Amino acid sequence: MGNLTTIKEFLLLGFGSLHGLQFFLFGIFLGMYVVTLLGNLLILIVISLDRNLQTPMYFFLSNFSFLEIWYTTSIAPKMLQTLLVGPQVISFVGCVVQFYFFGSMAVAECFLLAAMSYDRYLAICSPLQYPSLMNLHMCVLLASGSWLGGFLTPVVTVAMTFQLPFCATYKIDHFFCDLAPVLKLACSDTEIVEKTTFLLASFVTMVPFLLTVASYIHIVAAVLRIPSAAGKQRAFSTCSSHLTVVTLYYGTLGTVYAIPAATQAAVLNKIFSLFYTVVTPMVNPIVYSLRNKDVQKAVRRLMSHWASAKGSSGPPPPPGSVFFSPNSLGFYEGHQALG
Repeated sequence: MGNLTTIKEFLLLGFGSLHGLQFFLFGIFLGMYVVTLLGNLLILIVISLDRNLQTPMYFFLSNFSFLEIWYTTSIAPKMLQTLLVGPQVISFVGCVVQFYFFGSMAVAECFLLAAMSYDRYLAICSPLQYPSLMNLHMCVLLASGSWLGGFLTPVVTVAMTFQLPFCATYKIDHFFCDLAPVLKLACSDTEIVEKTTFLLASFVTMVPFLLTVASYIHIVAAVLRIPSAAGKQRAFSTCSSHLTVVTLYYGTLGTVYAIPAATQAAVLNKIFSLFYTVVTPMVNPIVYSLRNKDVQKAVRRLMSHWASAKGSSGPPPPPGSVFFSPNSLGFYEGHQALG
């Protein structure tokens, strides 16, 4: 057992020696972070201003985009600092806060992706009952439940991890305060923390994942029963973006956490962590904008509207709000059930 000490701060080692590539990588990752912020902000603005997107599907997408902004923001700024100027000091409290918010956003994303798949399941498998089943109250309930589950789940892991006695070595071999590198600094047995975290992580990832898989099994079965090829293509097009995001998220997350920490090389862990903390959040808004014709049309409508408003003296008509429309039926404007 090493020398016990009261830890007031940690040192994030970042990516180590990059042999002169740090500025090149800094530019790439900064660009990714900017694209993530702008892409998700664009989706939020378009959904909030275009009344044709006032449907449950885009209500959940707006929540998802908002979550992605904070998900990557909890990691990217400190990571960019380590690339630009080398290892960075982070206070004990700062490490706890980063650890907690990253875990919260990751868990909330699992729940939110499951809620989005349930929405697609109802839209395709029960199109006639869809407006009454997926009403505004249900949408708010599912979204708020996802956020609440995200904020509550990491509390146990955070409390158990940071009450451990830490050795004099305070260097975290990572670019953020992740569980595995933090536990390596503990001077006591971490088995209870690891087992508890494993059980919690298994529940909050596998349950939403299995619900998502079950939804898509029913979706595929329903789509295959549609007689026309055009109907099948339309049904699949409403799910393709979400399915792509689910595959990317669970694929990268599973690659990191399914492999035992003891057998992972630190550099490999960092590379995989980059995918789900930086790359995937950047790809998501691109997927939802490039593969979604409704969003593309909404962007073109807004650009045309702003261009015409700029050229005219009169003020533009007030935009609608995606979250709480005065007209309860307005929540479904522009939505057509799949048949």
